[in-house]
Amino acid sequence: MSARYAMSALTALTSQLFQNAGLAADKAHAVADTLVRGEAFGMTTHGLKLLPAYLDEIRQGGMTREGGPHVIQDFAACLTWDGRKLPGPWLIKEAVGKGIARAERYGTATVTIQNSHHTACLSTYLQAATERGFIILIALTDPGHRSVAPFGGTQAVLTSNPIALGAPTRGAPILIDMATSLATNAAVANTLAAGEQFSSAILLDAQGQPSCDPAVISADPPGTILPLGGIEAGHKGYALGLIVEILSGCLGGRGRGEQNQGWSAAVTLTLYSPAAMAGSDAYLKQIEALVQACHDSPPKAGVTRVKLPGERALAALEEASRDGLSLPASLIDTLTRLAAECGLPPPAPLTSH
Repeated sequence: MSARYAMSALTALTSQLFQNAGLAADKAHAVADTLVRGEAFGMTTHGLKLLPAYLDEIRQGGMTREGGPHVIQDFAACLTWDGRKLPGPWLIKEAVGKGIARAERYGTATVTIQNSHHTACLSTYLQAATERGFIILIALTDPGHRSVAPFGGTQAVLTSNPIALGAPTRGAPILIDMATSLATNAAVANTLAAGEQFSSAILLDAQGQPSCDPAVISADPPGTILPLGGIEAGHKGYALGLIVEILSGCLGGRGRGEQNQGWSAAVTLTLYSPAAMAGSDAYLKQIEALVQACHDSPPKAGVTRVKLPGERALAALEEASRDGLSLPASLIDTLTRLAAECGLPPPAPLTSH
């Protein structure tokens, strides 16, 4: 038996919790929408599980409650902001809107944000661009966190450095959202909290020995997460992590050259207009051929059909929008407790199955 909850009701409750903590209403709604949408996408480590920590950050001053970013550079198709530790979801939504407007004029646009607060689930931001016909690329690092060693090294320099891309098609968009390490920091923390081990050696201990034990990350000295490719081909994930780092922290002007305190993010997003390149029709012809070729690839044993990135998440979002979002009991308990602390009614289920 699992209860389901209307996404709109969860968003309204989460927004009210943020506002009660002191976050401005527009920012509260943007963050709430992002967390609920991330939960619906199945990205539970970057969904409503973040709510208590975000509330603590607001109350303790780690997340800026109101105002806007400081403009560092504004030049034609390029814009650079100091995010002032404003909520990452609000900043990225604003940046996508600015980017779309400039890409409509210039054919492409890039917005870099330094000193953002945590950004939650990157894939939730992509459809705002793809629905307007734009390709969007987002690169992100947390300059204040180190958990991934360069390939061949034993001391962390990078973090999981996610990269996301949204591409429009004649049908559902392609939505890519991936870390450049074998596991995200959240996955390691959750596995450690559950008292479990990874099924394969995705970590190195401080001596550079492969490990399945998430506890090596919090040991003294700490271990590291392996880059994509692992022991044998981690040079490829290391290179991808560096690409993300260069596009975000370096290009935005605030990366690992400063002492970054608390939750932070350096973000760069770029939009591309197919209409300004070979033309929309030519683009759609080519991407449809690519989509069809992937779908037509004969599946291996145990696979029903080959899917494209984003198909599973979009199907989950459609189901949650139609039937309500299924949440674990522990998360409902958290929402109920937080609501009670603010004198708000608990989330009410739609139905039980």
